[in-house]
Amino acid sequence: MIIGVPREIKPGEQRVALTPAGARAIAEAGHNVLVEHDAGAGSGIRDDEYSAVGAELITVDDVWRRADLVLKVKEPLDPECARLRPGQVLFTYLHLAPAPELTRALRGTGAIAIAYETVQRPDGSLPLLTPMSEVAGRLSVQEGAFYLGRAHGGRGILLSGVPGVPPGNVVILGAGIAGLSATKTAVGLGADVSVLDVNLDRLRLVDDLFRGQVVTLMSNSFNIDQVVRRADLLVGAVLVAGARAPVVVSKEMVAQMKDGSVIVDIAVDQGGCIATIHPTTLLDPVYVVSGVVHYGVANMPALVPRTSTFALTNATLPYALELANRGLKAAVRGNPALARGVNVWSGKVVHPAVAAAIGERATPLEALLQ
Repeated sequence: MIIGVPREIKPGEQRVALTPAGARAIAEAGHNVLVEHDAGAGSGIRDDEYSAVGAELITVDDVWRRADLVLKVKEPLDPECARLRPGQVLFTYLHLAPAPELTRALRGTGAIAIAYETVQRPDGSLPLLTPMSEVAGRLSVQEGAFYLGRAHGGRGILLSGVPGVPPGNVVILGAGIAGLSATKTAVGLGADVSVLDVNLDRLRLVDDLFRGQVVTLMSNSFNIDQVVRRADLLVGAVLVAGARAPVVVSKEMVAQMKDGSVIVDIAVDQGGCIATIHPTTLLDPVYVVSGVVHYGVANMPALVPRTSTFALTNATLPYALELANRGLKAAVRGNPALARGVNVWSGKVVHPAVAAAIGERATPLEALLQ
């Protein structure tokens, strides 16, 4: 199989979908690897590092024209959708539930689109979303602390506090991978931390891990309304796999927050769990609503592209190899987790949550594998 790796063109995106180590593993398995010139530059990976492991360095036109399987990081933009062809496989983050226009565009290409974020094991874990959730969770507190600085529009709060001055208050909505990662960073800074979730088992895990350093609360409208009033930093980390994130903080709740407090919504790439959030970019990351600084960067891990690129390849490579070694249909039949990653197949919308977002019924994948 021919595997292509184009350079990312989303504004501010500096990650790349494959490291040289990954390219070597694919080449050793007998496949051809095509990499666009300078695809890895933003992650500190030189072209000669790819060529040294057997990858072919070519133009973007040739990557899309020749590749059977295209590995990317972010969803395709319009110029990339125009390059997709029927039967070509695209393996990347898609986040289609809040993006019906992209869903329709992908359907019109005739390509097979497999989303990293909906590859799901039988236990419910999301192995290809996890590494970027870990990065985004840690960054949410790091970036939130930065924008709490008065010069950046914040209240002028040091999250750790100092002797004689209390620490800042951090509220984290969701105790999944991203929320847990945010909690680790906030606790490490010495902040006053509260974590909310609808799952008591996740709250028990937080309590066990942090041994009383974190206040845990059931996530409901009453408790959320109470804690956001106190928050200096509010982190949204609510996830429903493959679906649009539920909005759990209303405009009215945001209006009750302290002037200069900061919201970082990790769920913004799935529509966001804060009513007043909308996607921003790393080039223009924040805006203010009701006196509250909003950070809505939809590709937050691109802020640390080298770390993110290597973490991502560690997770995606086994699945890319499975697609290459076994072929698309055999790989999907043989791996239920990978099958759940299929969002669009040759003009048909397969994932139920994605189909629901455009008001249609999903086509069963089994019917397309005959």
